[in-house]
Amino acid sequence: MKTSPKTSTDLSAQIAAAIRDAIVSGDLIVNQRLPCEAELAEQFTVSRPTVREALKRLAAQSLIRTQRGATGGAFVNRISFEEAYSQHITTSTLLLSMNAVSFETACEARYALERACAPLSAARRSADHLATMRAECHRQAQPGLTDEAFCASDVAFHRALVDGTGNPVMSYQLAGAVEAMQPLMNMITFTARSRGEIVALHTQVTDALEARDAGAADTALCELERYTLHLGRDVMAKRAKSRENLTATH
Repeated sequence: MKTSPKTSTDLSAQIAAAIRDAIVSGDLIVNQRLPCEAELAEQFTVSRPTVREALKRLAAQSLIRTQRGATGGAFVNRISFEEAYSQHITTSTLLLSMNAVSFETACEARYALERACAPLSAARRSADHLATMRAECHRQAQPGLTDEAFCASDVAFHRALVDGTGNPVMSYQLAGAVEAMQPLMNMITFTARSRGEIVALHTQVTDALEARDAGAADTALCELERYTLHLGRDVMAKRAKSRENLTATH
């Protein structure tokens, strides 16, 4: 593990990257204790505060954990898929918001990924997954439900569909697609959408998964994508027209 000295901040980032690479490559294994701060400082030829900052970076990424006491120290942590969800969702949300991803691009990506889950979910979904989807359909049909609560329920519905694959890697990969892209699409379409239409399509998806009919689930998801795209395009067109009218009046 090597570094290229510049500033202390650069060095702490380089040390963190070197240790992270050692974990990824398997040179440092889960539950292995890292050398103490003094040893790491000597190894990297830096001060102990610089090492301490590097360890804080690694801990923030859940790559290491620290324990106190005579048998304490810094240890390589085992990251669960569930623990990594939040970081993945945050990164996806930032990418979407900072890079001006179009509504159509986000919609295309999310539904393509979700439709890829349909065959597995149809084959593997549990009674609990179906019960969650049914419960969210019922919740979405409640007349007094706020837009924020409807959005949260929408996310929970699609989360259950993805989790129904029984594949933690797919659940992790689609966490960003569902929990970052879905709220983005809801923000754009919530004023124009028909909740009844969405509930009907969600019910079709659930019925198809319960019948283990992957083709019917795919058809319902395609229809949901078409409906969402139609809403998005309509909203965007109205916003553009409103801006034109505002500009013309000035």
